[in-house]
Amino acid sequence: MNTTLRIPLVKLAHARSGDKADWVDFGLFAWNETGYRILAREVSAAKVQAHFAPWLPGHVDIWPLPNILAIKLVLHAALQGGGARNLRLDNLGKAMGAALLRMEINVSPEELEQAQKSPRRGWWPDLPRT
Repeated sequence: MNTTLRIPLVKLAHARSGDKADWVDFGLFAWNETGYRILAREVSAAKVQAHFAPWLPGHVDIWPLPNILAIKLVLHAALQGGGARNLRLDNLGKAMGAALLRMEINVSPEELEQAQKSPRRGWWPDLPRT
């Protein structure tokens, strides 16, 4: 049986984000190579645009960065004129990084197990798995 699970990105990655003028810039970093392969397949500009649709009238640019197991994303017009002009509370790029990590993607149970068992790669310490 081919079962697919819907999981949030936070199960496979962490994010750094910030804002500049009217756009938000994300770095989505996989914990390991297995997770990156899933992210590269599942995270697209169209899916990110749909995830942020209530807030995002602009387009999304995306760049894969396989050498650092990351994806760079830029959300244009995400702040409706910029942080200083927007009346929406807590809309800046830092808060939107957490919102990106709630985006759900499709994985097989086998892929998820492999990603969670693979050692983490990078400068961060060995953190407990969630």
